[in-house]
Amino acid sequence: MSYPNWLSQRAHLSGSRMALSFGERQWTFSEINEIALDYAGRLNRLGISPDSRVAILAKSNPESVFVMYACLHAGFEMVMLNERLSAAELDYQLEDSTASHLLVDEELQGKIEFDNKIRFSDIRNTATAEFKPAGEWPEDRTISIMYTSGTTGYPKGVRQTAQNHFSSAVSSALNIGISPGDVWLCVMPLFHISGFSILMRSLIYGMGVQLHPKFDAAVCAEQLNQGTVTHMSVVAVTLERVLHELETKGLEVSADFKSMLGGGGPVPVSYIERAEKFGISVLQTYGMTETSSQTTTLQAGDAKRKIGSSGKPLFLYQIRIGENEAAGEKGEIQIRGPQVTPGYIGKYADRQVRQDGWFHTGDIGFLDDEGFLFVVDRRSDLIVSGGENIYPAEIEKVLLGHPAVREAGVCGMPDEKWGEVPAAFIVLAEEVPKEKLTEFLRKQLAGYKIPKHIHFVESLPRNASNKVLRRELKSWV
Repeated sequence: MSYPNWLSQRAHLSGSRMALSFGERQWTFSEINEIALDYAGRLNRLGISPDSRVAILAKSNPESVFVMYACLHAGFEMVMLNERLSAAELDYQLEDSTASHLLVDEELQGKIEFDNKIRFSDIRNTATAEFKPAGEWPEDRTISIMYTSGTTGYPKGVRQTAQNHFSSAVSSALNIGISPGDVWLCVMPLFHISGFSILMRSLIYGMGVQLHPKFDAAVCAEQLNQGTVTHMSVVAVTLERVLHELETKGLEVSADFKSMLGGGGPVPVSYIERAEKFGISVLQTYGMTETSSQTTTLQAGDAKRKIGSSGKPLFLYQIRIGENEAAGEKGEIQIRGPQVTPGYIGKYADRQVRQDGWFHTGDIGFLDDEGFLFVVDRRSDLIVSGGENIYPAEIEKVLLGHPAVREAGVCGMPDEKWGEVPAAFIVLAEEVPKEKLTEFLRKQLAGYKIPKHIHFVESLPRNASNKVLRRELKSWV
């Protein structure tokens, strides 16, 4: 099976409709398609051949979207790099992905060295060249690759195909509905599946995207008040900040606004109740990079009677717990459907994604007697901090690279602002100031992964297999 080129088809079907807005500027689908074709020709002239794998390091701005859409036209696989990562983390992902080129905006060009680095200004300054894109895309074409942390401490490059993105968009549409006037307020970073999936929905639905460079609670509250947007993706901490702005400024939410998708961990019921006072429907979701965004969604009408649930699977998907777990019994959450990645790249290319047709998430949960999913423990030790996923093993691996550290254990601890933050417990081989360890970590890890609390201890709790008992560490916090 194949799909018509989403950019060309959307420009043909609804070319005059608003596709993208940023500040005071707007572009229609026809305009954005022409820009993408022009950029694709320039990239081809710069020596990047079709079917290449390129990495993109960029802020959320219109030119980033133009470059991504150009890559769609050109047939490139896009490795989406997180701008918040350290140079060492970016180096690993570039090497593991074997990207042939790095496309980078000017603001981030000094963050990392790479032989085949092409700045966005280099693309603009290259002579134009006629470009004829493919009219159809195979369903198994890899569109994007995003790195997600793993229990080994090494991030895994997750492939997302045309079929993955299309099924995710269609399943979401069947759940929340779509209309020609829909506009999605996008404050999620485009290198995350939460942000990139908004762009994919835009092309598939013909939906406008109001893009912002970063999350700003005051700006978001103003847009909800003015009625310029109909949907928004949030995590608990961003939802609370928007609600705080609405409450303190006495703003109302336009009747044109339809719903928010809440991800990145549970949304407290108190937030949902506060949102209801403004007529905002908050739909709790559960998903991951390997499932190309949401897999289950809790409808607003079920939020109070199913407190803590992530809802039921979207139409095209299936969820089960273990293999034969009865209602209420906890086990590993397993997923089946066309949104599940076909596999990884690089170091984990040989890892099997499915077992007996099911993707084993590593998350623990249960289904109640009505089939609603409850996530008990996200990948057992995962720390969810302001919507960002942090794996303790990744931090421990870096800590153990310091000569003064003999043993290290990391867990999450409660935080009023971010939900959770990392805390580290360290057995020293020699004396070292905590500030030195923090400085060492900052050179290799993104800022949000740096432990907010470091404790020196005599020993770490371990099981019979000598594995650190991170749940016991939580009790130490």
